[in-house]
Amino acid sequence: MDESFHDLRRLIDKSKYMEIKNRPNPNDAFPNPKIPSLCFIKNVVKNPRIIIGDYTYYDDVDGADQFEKHVTHFYDFIGDRLIIGKFCAIAKGVEFVMNGANHRMDGVTTYPFYVIGGDWGSAIAPVKDELPLKGDTVVGNDVWIGQHVTIMPGVHIGDGAIIGANSVVASDVPPYAVAVGNPCRVVRKRFDDEFIAYLLNLKWWDWDIEKIEANIKALSSGDLSLISKVKE
Repeated sequence: MDESFHDLRRLIDKSKYMEIKNRPNPNDAFPNPKIPSLCFIKNVVKNPRIIIGDYTYYDDVDGADQFEKHVTHFYDFIGDRLIIGKFCAIAKGVEFVMNGANHRMDGVTTYPFYVIGGDWGSAIAPVKDELPLKGDTVVGNDVWIGQHVTIMPGVHIGDGAIIGANSVVASDVPPYAVAVGNPCRVVRKRFDDEFIAYLLNLKWWDWDIEKIEANIKALSSGDLSLISKVKE
């Protein structure tokens, strides 16, 4: 073999250990100028009851920085929260329906007289404990949510889950499950139980960014054996 081949091989080997100097900034709203539809949404939401982890993005050509408009019925007097973990990928058209959308169902009518205005509200407004509240809506880490998904109040979506496009998620989705449909149902697990337990213990999304970068191949490869070789 000629020397140029060996030079190329040494360059390839060296590249495995090169320091990444131009990493995306988690504090930038738009990390990639070539994809203006992609927004790190923790940097644009204003409501303190919407809590977003680093590197979680919303992708929407019609205004990725307008993610907060996709969180509806989010009333201060109820106090529920939307919590989304790190490294989540959220496609356009998602809607998080919060607890303010729920109506009382224990009376003759479900009509919410108390929100219409005038004296109706002051006369018959229910106390908070009488409303069918379902708590915070929580999305774990490394969750992929497809286009036009609707997530109902109080739902918990586990780490590593995938939600198919146009699904309506009205009940909890376990970690590393693939769930689709209306109503959304789990169709399969992404991995076997042992490997899921391993990943939930690994919590790669909590590593420092240098360690994540050093292991991008293992995290992204279809060869699942690579991740077991990661050194602490």
